[in-house]
Amino acid sequence: MSDAPPPGTATVRVLYVDDDPILARLVQKALARAGIDVRHAADADQAEAQLASQDFDALVLDHYLPTGTGLDILRRMRAGGGRIPTIYVTGSSEATVAIDALKAGADDYVIKSTGEDFTALLRRAIDQAIAKAELLAAKERADAETRAARERAEMLLAEVHHRVANSLSMVTSLLRLQASAASEEVRSALTEAQARIAAISGVHRSLYLGDDVHTVTLDAYLQSMLQDFRKTIPESIRLVIEACPLKISADRAVSLGIVVSELATNAAKYAWPDGGAGELRVELTEPEPGLARLVVADDGIGSDPEGTALGTGLGQKLIRAMAERLGGSVEQPAMPRGTTVAVTFRV
Repeated sequence: MSDAPPPGTATVRVLYVDDDPILARLVQKALARAGIDVRHAADADQAEAQLASQDFDALVLDHYLPTGTGLDILRRMRAGGGRIPTIYVTGSSEATVAIDALKAGADDYVIKSTGEDFTALLRRAIDQAIAKAELLAAKERADAETRAARERAEMLLAEVHHRVANSLSMVTSLLRLQASAASEEVRSALTEAQARIAAISGVHRSLYLGDDVHTVTLDAYLQSMLQDFRKTIPESIRLVIEACPLKISADRAVSLGIVVSELATNAAKYAWPDGGAGELRVELTEPEPGLARLVVADDGIGSDPEGTALGTGLGQKLIRAMAERLGGSVEQPAMPRGTTVAVTFRV
């Protein structure tokens, strides 16, 4: 069976660096039969000159050279960013040299001899090193394409979040306009609807303004959402917000935002019925890794946890439903003053 490459196969170009011209000639003849074009360099200067001026598919380095060693060439080439597949040639008693070469960036090594086994092993090592480099290059291209596709998808997703946030803001504005011409009862219902929509809109705003289009950082989200809420409550109510920078998915952030909106709205409506001054506090903490605790508390007149819901009771139903979506629990402990509601859930 012939070792010649199939017709039309591209010639492989190899630079063989060795100060032994006779062995270099034997290598050239043996590898030429396999379609490998071997160029020879006798020392480091010749090798580096050829590497700088020509393209090679692989590099074969002998260890001992007239000035320095093949390791010197290999290290300088790798330090400069050269990634050409490299096979190191060592003597049979130089195992530590082979290990050093592999550590320096060689792809393989071959024990040096003058027999046919040497050229056969060298050819196999060259083929394998080139195939490995081609696979690595293909992987890098695929990774680059995947990153580019992900970046495009995230850019499109950010644009979707932007458009959704704008649309929800428009709906909120329309509800506000409608409320201005409605009765007191209808106006109250529309105002609550605005707050719920604003909580959802805030999630999308956080996603398209942030670096991550998949998760929401809760401290920034709650600060932004409640800053808007602050504008709708009497100046006599002091709003305090303390939140840790937990991250959760967008759909869970929507649930949490609605819970906060409902609790804060209820407190603003019922905690101070005579319009007195007070404090409304929203806290988000992480009492233990992976566990979040949301507390909304006021220092108003207080409420009975077991009593009849004020208003339509829709707010309490929403709070329970959103807490279930978070996989959490709701509790309202008895307090000597005001009302405190806590929602605990896993993140």
